[in-house]
Amino acid sequence: MSTQRLLHHHPLPAGTPVIEFDHGRPGSVTPESPASDVMTDLRHTPAFTTEADTPANGALQKMMHAGVRLLLVTNSARHVVGLITARDLMGEKPVRAATENQIPRDAVTVAQCMVPQQHIEVLDYAEVLRSTVAEIVLTLRHSGRQHALVLETDGSPCVRGIFSAVRIGRQLGVELAASGQMQSFAELEQAIAAL
Repeated sequence: MSTQRLLHHHPLPAGTPVIEFDHGRPGSVTPESPASDVMTDLRHTPAFTTEADTPANGALQKMMHAGVRLLLVTNSARHVVGLITARDLMGEKPVRAATENQIPRDAVTVAQCMVPQQHIEVLDYAEVLRSTVAEIVLTLRHSGRQHALVLETDGSPCVRGIFSAVRIGRQLGVELAASGQMQSFAELEQAIAAL
């Protein structure tokens, strides 16, 4: 015998607004907010991915089109084999790959510039759920990175989320300078101290 129950319908009151999506709105989070408030949760937002054999220029175009600065590099089984950032693609890595392989710059692939899976460090999702925005900023600064992947380990491990220093700054209402990551982290920490 089933224990399912029928839900009751109610009339929609006149003037009922749709709830506003607040991720990314300045001031929507504070340093004491749960870290999950500034994490891109891949259960709710599709991951932007590319393949290792994609031309580096094509991956950069994909980032610009999607408005992101990081792509997960996946294989045909959608397993993460690396990650690539805009900084990787616009920095010295493509030039070095072209020189070392004696190929034209436009023949450089994502595989030649990406951070391979074995060099990727992740944060544990269970620990993230017990953390604050300020702790994520401190962790990113300590690692010297603009992004951090979050791994969920309940059941089969999977990449659950991504933290971005730029997104965190935007949500805290801090405009980050594009000049360099250390200055960006200093700006984030100043904003946290001022809040």
